[in-house]
Amino acid sequence: MSEKAAVKKLNRHVDLTGTSTGYKVFSGIVLVLVSIFFLFPLYWIVTGSFKPKLEITAREPIWFPIEPTLDNYARLFEHPAFQWLFNIVFISAAAMVLTCITASLAGYALAKKRFIGRTVLFTIIICAMALPKQVIVIPLNQEMTQIFHLNDTLWAVILPTVGWPFGVFLMKQFAETIPTEILEAARVDGAGELRTFMTVVVPMIKPGIGALAIFTFVNTWNDYFLQLVMLNKETVWTLPLGIAKLQGEMSSDFGLIMAGAALASIPIIIVFIAFQKYFTQGIAMGAVKG
Repeated sequence: MSEKAAVKKLNRHVDLTGTSTGYKVFSGIVLVLVSIFFLFPLYWIVTGSFKPKLEITAREPIWFPIEPTLDNYARLFEHPAFQWLFNIVFISAAAMVLTCITASLAGYALAKKRFIGRTVLFTIIICAMALPKQVIVIPLNQEMTQIFHLNDTLWAVILPTVGWPFGVFLMKQFAETIPTEILEAARVDGAGELRTFMTVVVPMIKPGIGALAIFTFVNTWNDYFLQLVMLNKETVWTLPLGIAKLQGEMSSDFGLIMAGAALASIPIIIVFIAFQKYFTQGIAMGAVKG
């Protein structure tokens, strides 16, 4: 290689390195700004929950409590806030576990099994995804109260969530990526259907299960409408429902409302941190699936 060509190649390498470094710095700044934008409401709620009423309602925004107080939390726990928190955590966790189990089994069957009516069944599931829950809430309420006699119980909110069409669709897409040869090899080795599913299928669709777990937990947690319809007694209220009731009764007590909202955000953050690894893998696999 001539000296001139070597210098040209070196200059090109320097230009590419500089461009790459500049892009990383720019993208890092953008990500930091976007993160601040989305985290600011959470910051405002958490700090507001420790502010006295005068600081919350001050004309000039107070970015950090001048005189921090736990009075808002003390007044919140005058209500059965711990019971409401347990109710919503139990509902969301139970719905998450049951949905992941049923959706994984159904998705695997639709993706890898051949049976009569398979295409029709999957078409019905896709059509069900287009139905808003508000349309079917009356039949769901009648089913829970008149058939299963679960009115004013936590299971009246859990069971309608378990048969989530989106969960079946998502797990079917992940199950289709499993090579059929691996399943056939497991059967040749003497593995039954349940053992094949547990030892071969589940490890390979684990990223999808992690993504579905987050989606289900958050969706169930935020399903205020279904909770409002199914739960009438104060003892079975959930934290979002209880906060909304307090907001209706004490619309000017923002400190109490912020304390409840801050408490409600803790389980969501814990679940996301626990499953974020699988969630990221699931999104990446879905992006390159083809």
